[in-house]
Amino acid sequence: MPAASLLPLFGSAAGPGTLGGPAGSGAGGGGRKAAGPGAFRLTEKFVLLLVFSAFITLCFGAIFFLPDSSKLLSGVFFHSAALQPPPPPPGGQPRAPPQPGGGPAAAAAAGGAGSLERIRADHERALREAKETLQKLPEEIRRDIRQDKEKLLQDARGRKEAGAPGLPQRLFRQPVGAVGQEPADPDVRQRREKIKEMMKHAWDNYKRYAWGLNELKPISKQGHSSNLFGNIQGATIVDALDTLYIMEMKEEFKEAKEWVEKNLDFNVNAEISVFEVNIRFVGGLLSAYYLSGEEVFRKKAVELGEKLLPAFNTPTGIPWALLNIKSGIGRNWPWASGGSSILAEFGTLHLEFVHLSHLSGNPVFAEKVMNIRKVLNRLDKPDGLYPNYLNPSSGQWGQHHVSIGGLGDSFYEYLLKAWLMSDKTDEDGKKMYYDAVQAIETHLIRKSSGGLTYIAEWKGGLLEHKMGHLTCFAGGMFALGADGAPSDKTGHHIELGAEIARTCHESYDRTRMKLGPEAFRFDGGVEAIATRQNEKYYILRPEVIETYMYMWRLTHDPKYREWGWEAVEALEKHCRVDGGYSGIRDVYNHHESHDDVQQSFFLSETLKYLYLLFSEDDLLPFEHWVFNTEAHPLPVLRKDDGNKEENQK
Repeated sequence: MPAASLLPLFGSAAGPGTLGGPAGSGAGGGGRKAAGPGAFRLTEKFVLLLVFSAFITLCFGAIFFLPDSSKLLSGVFFHSAALQPPPPPPGGQPRAPPQPGGGPAAAAAAGGAGSLERIRADHERALREAKETLQKLPEEIRRDIRQDKEKLLQDARGRKEAGAPGLPQRLFRQPVGAVGQEPADPDVRQRREKIKEMMKHAWDNYKRYAWGLNELKPISKQGHSSNLFGNIQGATIVDALDTLYIMEMKEEFKEAKEWVEKNLDFNVNAEISVFEVNIRFVGGLLSAYYLSGEEVFRKKAVELGEKLLPAFNTPTGIPWALLNIKSGIGRNWPWASGGSSILAEFGTLHLEFVHLSHLSGNPVFAEKVMNIRKVLNRLDKPDGLYPNYLNPSSGQWGQHHVSIGGLGDSFYEYLLKAWLMSDKTDEDGKKMYYDAVQAIETHLIRKSSGGLTYIAEWKGGLLEHKMGHLTCFAGGMFALGADGAPSDKTGHHIELGAEIARTCHESYDRTRMKLGPEAFRFDGGVEAIATRQNEKYYILRPEVIETYMYMWRLTHDPKYREWGWEAVEALEKHCRVDGGYSGIRDVYNHHESHDDVQQSFFLSETLKYLYLLFSEDDLLPFEHWVFNTEAHPLPVLRKDDGNKEENQK
């Protein structure tokens, strides 16, 4: 564009006819209307409007898009903190007079300058951080992101705990027998040390290869998780806490406690087995609290107990087997007799939930399990027996299948132990137990042609002459309950326990590896031998050793310690591997075929019962403790405990 053509935008050239010159004068005026001093041509107005619009756009862009723009915006459109008069000082004292040269204009200028300085500093800091991030390796960036996430989660947990109602204060008194004396016999002491070394081998390998996960695969040397626990982790840690404590493995107990404090998290969106989580996690945490007095275990136990409560939201109050602990939605195993709940699962909550009420001051836990008793007492029992299946909606029995092994076992155990744990005040539990034992003796207990006493299974009135490894716990149960039986039956119950212990020992002794099968039969000329391939495995189960321990404590017959030591030798020979302990697929085979799982209950039950078998009776004495079905010791609740606590508050 020629330069001359730009002149009309900014006025004429100097000389006649320029702004302020006489109207109509000068060459080229040509009748063109002269502009007065207060007027603009149309093109000039357009340019000014364009410049003004660009300026406004630039200002608003700076306000909204520069760092800390929200603070600047509030200072521009509302009132900057620098412009607001300060609040009156407390006590009505007069404010100091304003400094000379101050005033609204000066304050505004100072506030604006401060805001711009903050904007500039934030902008420069953001640029520096972006540059530093771009210079990092991808692994470092991912690590930083993980750390930021963990910090946010910890902060969120801290805020939640700070805002949640706390547990009532409780004066901790360690129950009698949390620690015991060394065995007087040096041979017994040496054997007990060997069992402690087995525990250390199992624990150290879990720590090395699967720390924080649920269980260990000792052959593969990696973690193993069952869907029984959903996304909850650390089953072996929680299950082993009390074993570590009573074996005086203090460093290991300390590191387990620290893991529980920092990592045990129940805020997961997962479906769990109510039964398994209760006996392993709730039971393990309760026991760890009662032994050590560490408050973290009480808090975690109550927190988890509260998350299990929605399982009881059924028409009858009989809980679901499976529960999503985030949504609170429950269901039953699809294979369980038309959607029924299982006797051994809903019947094995009583001990833990009574203790949850005791430690939390909240009666709802005990109320839930007492309601189960009410439902059961309203029902007719076929021949006095309790079928394994109960529909939680209709409140009626499912299939008439009765077992003292899998699906039924710990229900009977908890009837007896609820009475013992109540300081023998729970008369309802006592009656239910002894009535059930009478029906079991009448309809299920049989003697083989070779003189072995066994407990058969009952299916719709017909007996299946099979006994499971799980059923072997009953020898200890019968002996433990002998003291409360009618006086003419006390000796009989001890004898019955001894006979079951002998039969279960035979099931071990008749295998090549001297370890018991999952189930054994008494038919077709076979006695105490597994005849089906899917019953020949051994998964480090504790029930036979559990019965040996009870029988030793109650009779002091040395054969039970000898039988226990036979089991130790078999475990060391066939189950011990470099990475821990593994189950066996076929105990009758000449060559070990390992299942590559170190079960958490091996540390919780099998090794604990062995350790107690070779300990003095003052360690966890029966008059002061009962064991839950995962071998977690819980103290007897004395009748005067509540009054003592009230007086000491």
